[in-house]
Amino acid sequence: MRRSALIAALAALSCLAAASDPAEQLPDSGQEARARAMFKTLRCVVCQNESIDESNADLAADQRRIVRRQIAQGRSDAEIRTFMTDRYGEFVLLKPPFNPGNALLWLTPVLILGAGGAYLAAQSARPRAEQDGLSKDEASALKRLLAQDTLPPHKGSNNGLDET
Repeated sequence: MRRSALIAALAALSCLAAASDPAEQLPDSGQEARARAMFKTLRCVVCQNESIDESNADLAADQRRIVRRQIAQGRSDAEIRTFMTDRYGEFVLLKPPFNPGNALLWLTPVLILGAGGAYLAAQSARPRAEQDGLSKDEASALKRLLAQDTLPPHKGSNNGLDET
């Protein structure tokens, strides 16, 4: 049991080491902190649901190098985000901005909830038909049936009488 726990711990450490190679880090700790914050806002386009900070994919390592290089060149966070979206598309942003291109994506849940609410409101405002009452035609047919002494025999039936 201890051996498997040790192996799991070493595997976790190697994953962290791969995501943050000291040789790649910027010499200025302020710039490196800024780069690490930027890594958490960019998506690994291979892993798709991980930031480039969490991913061990080769492409994520390339993206981290690009961000560090641009920070070292003095570019702002907005300029780096623009560069990354120009290169990889808006999908690279973990939190894409609201704009006309993705408005349907952002508004679909609201539209579905609104349509459902409107449907429920229309259903509750609609007058209900009497469920247990009979229409005039049904009431007169029932009255005729009850007025008869016996119901006509069903064709092919001998009303339970045995003719033998």
